[in-house]
Amino acid sequence: MSIKIYNTLSKKKDTFEPLVEGRVGIYACGITAYDVCHVGHARSAVVFDVITKYFQYSGYHVKYVKNFTDVDDKIIAKANAEGKTISEISERYIREHDVDMDALGIARPTVAPRATEHIDGMIKLINILLAKGLAYEVDGDIYYAVEKFKGYGKLSGRNLEEMIAGARVDVSEKKRYPLDFALWKASKEEEPWWDSPWGRGRPGWHIECSVMSQNFLGETFDIHGGGEDLIFPHHENEIAQSEGATGKPFARFWVHNGFVKVSSEKMSKSLGNFFTIKDILKNYHPEVVRLFMLQSHYKGPVDFSGESLAEARMGMERFYATLKAIKSALAVSGDFSSVTMERLSGKDRDIFDRVSSLPGRFKEAMDDDFNTPRAIGYIFDTVRLVNGYMTDEKVAISAEACFVLDTAKRAIAEVGGVLGLFLDDPEDYFMKDRDKEAGKRGLDVLEIDRLIEERRAARLAKDWKRADEIRHLLAEKKIILKDTTAGTAWKIE
Repeated sequence: MSIKIYNTLSKKKDTFEPLVEGRVGIYACGITAYDVCHVGHARSAVVFDVITKYFQYSGYHVKYVKNFTDVDDKIIAKANAEGKTISEISERYIREHDVDMDALGIARPTVAPRATEHIDGMIKLINILLAKGLAYEVDGDIYYAVEKFKGYGKLSGRNLEEMIAGARVDVSEKKRYPLDFALWKASKEEEPWWDSPWGRGRPGWHIECSVMSQNFLGETFDIHGGGEDLIFPHHENEIAQSEGATGKPFARFWVHNGFVKVSSEKMSKSLGNFFTIKDILKNYHPEVVRLFMLQSHYKGPVDFSGESLAEARMGMERFYATLKAIKSALAVSGDFSSVTMERLSGKDRDIFDRVSSLPGRFKEAMDDDFNTPRAIGYIFDTVRLVNGYMTDEKVAISAEACFVLDTAKRAIAEVGGVLGLFLDDPEDYFMKDRDKEAGKRGLDVLEIDRLIEERRAARLAKDWKRADEIRHLLAEKKIILKDTTAGTAWKIE
């Protein structure tokens, strides 16, 4: 089955066919490096991480380009406020970005260009637009003449009048038309600048992505993406300047993810309702955050709340509890290496057929516009099936049963790898998540471990009164103890 992708440009699902067989070129707009990343950034990062990994899983060689905007009004304002250079500000937040993305399990892009590395390419593209009459100069500023590009509005699906009425556009007496946008800005006092044929200045935002994407992927490439807030004006303007210069289609597929919302409002710094990735990861395992994102289709919004993250955590606990049970069953089993599919019969064969079909069903879901909610539903189905199989009194943990459980474990790991889930050892997952929950509730893990050790010593000394006191003390903090032959384990209720 071919991969079908909803294309913002065509307004429908189109069958994906790459420009070059077996290869995919993807460009996604990255951050403006002036502050730490919030959960809205995480949504886009997770979406395109999964899309990239799915293309690789499907046998494609992927070149993934994700840029950093390292010159911008907001970066300049922050640099001036702190008495720093724009390079110092952008370097700080690019490092912070990389730490956050690594923590979320986001694979690094093939190329991560920075706008300031491509100023010469921007000047060259602007010169082409000037020569074609698609741009004009006013006092060292260069503007794109929107009315001269006949296809303007084809991505957002709006005409010029609608865009003027509904858009936030820079007001300037220098413009010939309200929607014209800056390709180059003449330098002002206390701003960085580069030499150009029009004097000292710096590039506009939109020209940066046109140059970086085409530099690494060619004048026409497969997929361009980003958050839905970039459709207009950013991506619309990219199309105008790129296609205006080359006369060729720019990106063939446009993929846009929906917003993260808080109480039905878009999460944003301007509204003050944003949560940083760092803050969220203090309290939640990264895979819980990924599951929260992926349980909604990438095109739609996700409503961020403590309740939704708690539900995602419960889901991950069910997944990992099953993987832990499978691991335990396989650890006590004998050798099952001689078992083959042909040896299976009855319930063993039935369960084997169903769990081994998971990768195929996963692919069917993902081929349909990267439908991660349906794909995750299939994983939940497999987990329920395996749990029922393991708890069925009629099923002995035989070599055949272990073969089936091992098949289930491998199938879950295979599809989970694409989603960035189930990458931890089950015991490690529960320990990490337990410790994060303890931190969220203000509990000191070291103090809990010290009390458990004191209780162990009290029991060895037959000081049952003190041992019970410690158990009750911990129970008041919702900490449940479980004594085993290997020691005392604890969890938070």
